[in-house]
Amino acid sequence: MTINITKASKKVAVFGAGNAGLTAAYHFSQQGCQVALYGSEGFDEQIHAISVDGGITSLAQYHGISLDYSGFESIDCLTTDIKQAIAYSDILILPVPSFAQVPLFKEMLPHLTDHKTIVLMPGNYGSLALNQLKKELGYQALKLNFVDAISIPWATRITGNAEIAILGMKSFLPIAALPASKTDEIITLLQPIFPLKLTALTNVIAAGLENINFGGHPLMTTLNIGLLENFPGKFNYYTDCCSPATAKACAEMDKERLAVGQAMGLTLKSELQAMNELYNMDAQSVYELNKTSKTHGSVNSAPDSSTNRYITEDAPYLLVPCVEFAKLMNIDTPIATSVLHLTNAFNEADYFSSGRTLQKMGLSNMTMSEITAAVS
Repeated sequence: MTINITKASKKVAVFGAGNAGLTAAYHFSQQGCQVALYGSEGFDEQIHAISVDGGITSLAQYHGISLDYSGFESIDCLTTDIKQAIAYSDILILPVPSFAQVPLFKEMLPHLTDHKTIVLMPGNYGSLALNQLKKELGYQALKLNFVDAISIPWATRITGNAEIAILGMKSFLPIAALPASKTDEIITLLQPIFPLKLTALTNVIAAGLENINFGGHPLMTTLNIGLLENFPGKFNYYTDCCSPATAKACAEMDKERLAVGQAMGLTLKSELQAMNELYNMDAQSVYELNKTSKTHGSVNSAPDSSTNRYITEDAPYLLVPCVEFAKLMNIDTPIATSVLHLTNAFNEADYFSSGRTLQKMGLSNMTMSEITAAVS
């Protein structure tokens, strides 16, 4: 879906100069928006590279594979000044890993003004965590719109200075606002900026539970970690790490997620259904899906250690909240809980406490019905 709008009719600020940040800045600019791209000091190499090149190049080919969305786009504002980036637009996009959301938001808070819209890609319950942080730090009166997307729209990576390869893009992107009563209004605001259709989810809890990385990333990485560490760079994650047995384990853990959603009154899609719909596929099993996805099967991109974000982001920010909700409703999650114990051992961590807990989301000491009301 391509939406053409008049140049300069929309301004948007993108925070983070990593894979997703550069791709967002490029694609929003291609949509006709004026874009500010912010990179914090120490993570600003690409900001300087884009300044030298005059813009961002999206490759037409990568490793011999033809790519869509190729071209060159100039970026209106490149900055390492967070105050300048915030002032640039009322729409602030944060396509950063979940573990970067809180530190970045703390830097942003003194400069934020009422009615800014903060879009987290992926959300991973970030709206709840940041809203709670806003209260804890004394900014209760600040009126912000928070939005959680299930993920970023693209499979993408930085391939060089000011250069990206967009390997594929979802057919649509499910999102939810906090509170959910604002979701339709937010979609009307954001749709002209995005290069794909935005669809509404029930609430931000559904957005977290619908993140398709839940089953595939932490569990499949855990099951393959010995080979991944001993033979770095040798594997395609989706085609090589997925076997009939690992696919069955992922499908079983997905049942735990679905059971949590059902107990909350949410109608969630299975990983298989969601992936088929998001990538226009018709796979009959998780195994077939991983083996045949052109978007995910084109590059050897498997993690090479337990400190990869497939564990350090997805275990504490996807599995922990699900397990916490499950405990609240007396639902067993043996596989998800086991993955957390194993990844804790891998990384000498305690994701049960350091991850995105009910307390950090501002939901402690609440019943499930009270939580549902709070996000509605």
